[in-house]
Amino acid sequence: MPTAIIADDERLMRDQLRMRLGQVWPELEIIGEAKNGDEAIELVDQLKPDFTFLDIRMPGKTGMEAASVIGNKSHIVFVTAYDAYAVEAFERGAVDYVLKPPEQERLQITVDRLKTRMSKPAAAADVNASVTAMLSQLAEKIATPKPAYLQWIQASIGQDLRMIPVEEILFFRSDEKYTCVQTERYEALIRKPVRDLAEELDPALFWQIHRATLVNVNAIEGVTRDIRGRHLVMIKGKPDKLEVSRSFLHLFKQM
Repeated sequence: MPTAIIADDERLMRDQLRMRLGQVWPELEIIGEAKNGDEAIELVDQLKPDFTFLDIRMPGKTGMEAASVIGNKSHIVFVTAYDAYAVEAFERGAVDYVLKPPEQERLQITVDRLKTRMSKPAAAADVNASVTAMLSQLAEKIATPKPAYLQWIQASIGQDLRMIPVEEILFFRSDEKYTCVQTERYEALIRKPVRDLAEELDPALFWQIHRATLVNVNAIEGVTRDIRGRHLVMIKGKPDKLEVSRSFLHLFKQM
């Protein structure tokens, strides 16, 4: 019977992951839980689990720091809420990962990968050999100071130019030539496309929900679906409904 431990500083998240794993992999025995990276290292040495589910960000030793100590003693599965750069690396197959909150469909993919690696120990060894180098690269990215995000947008309203504080902007929506800047009181235009704005605005404040749309998280009233099955974001105090493309639906799983 395969065994695993779960390391996450949030009790509810540990409980939820345990429940979801029980649904998609009933044979997997969860033999221990840890609240931080130090406890995870101790449990791996004591219990020798086949798999260790590690939250990336925890007090004390982080998941990545713990993974560098655990090495190939246990197959690592990272648990992450928002580390997009880490997810990109994991998708290349270096290690496995689970997005928070754990969804059954995505967790099933991870479980299938783990089962495959259990049946091919040589392939698993090759994967473990690349983990240390990948962890080093990710640690460098986390240590890099956060960029200075835009605080103001200079936009045109008729013949006038306005300096608009970004927190007053409800959403940005682009067409072929211009990007509409919508505030509660007025609409303005800029020439900068959404793809550039997405790199210059704080991702904790503005979510990209479509290749042509950025929305202020604080302006979101809710999400609905139309008769065609499309997901639409409703804006507080406005009739606008902004379409969410399929690739950005994961942003709303936690809502």
